[in-house]
Amino acid sequence: MDVVFEYRGQLIDGTIVTIGLALSSLLLSVICGLIGAFMKLSESRILQKIGNLYTTLVRGVPDLVLMMLLFYGGQQLINDFGYWTGLWDYIDINQFISGVFTLGFIFGAYMTETFRGAILAIPKGQIEAATAAGMNPGLIFRRVTWPQMVRFALPSFTNNWLVLIKSTALVSVIGLHDLVWNAFAAGRSVRMLFTFMIAVLIVYLLITATSDFFLRWMDRKYSAGVRRA
Repeated sequence: MDVVFEYRGQLIDGTIVTIGLALSSLLLSVICGLIGAFMKLSESRILQKIGNLYTTLVRGVPDLVLMMLLFYGGQQLINDFGYWTGLWDYIDINQFISGVFTLGFIFGAYMTETFRGAILAIPKGQIEAATAAGMNPGLIFRRVTWPQMVRFALPSFTNNWLVLIKSTALVSVIGLHDLVWNAFAAGRSVRMLFTFMIAVLIVYLLITATSDFFLRWMDRKYSAGVRRA
């Protein structure tokens, strides 16, 4: 493993990029998930259809295919639109931004179902009681819906987050210098790919183990006082 230690700087840089990519994608996926959940729970049939189309499309197409489509096709569409409208000449979307938007868009669909199920698990009587007490929708969301939604959503949210972390490895195919890309380049240069992939495996295990510990703590926090069957 001495050769891995020699490339520690390259691996650390890749790890930082991977963690930044995962956290940024998580934030975007939560935003997309909340919007998608409220669309699917909306009384508007149009919003319901848009939400259903979003989740059906994303869950029915492989992540790698969507990533390639959004990175290459999305950039082409943006530049074609700028050319025809005259609003801009050329925009070069870097790999990190493309990765964040792609992963956030993909996992937003899974978060949509997570949050939708969590909201539906909240007894309707509590929402009705809050409304009768004179709370506005924003206050009801902060005081009643959000705390319970987090508790119900955490198990599925944890699973989505752990899968998202592993999915960051896909971004290496579009040239982002993340942990996998840097490890592959280093391993290929010294003809020790297996050794460097073992190092990548260990790093990912450390990230997921730390995440699991933190999310378990959150689960205990939001479940305080709740009697489990």
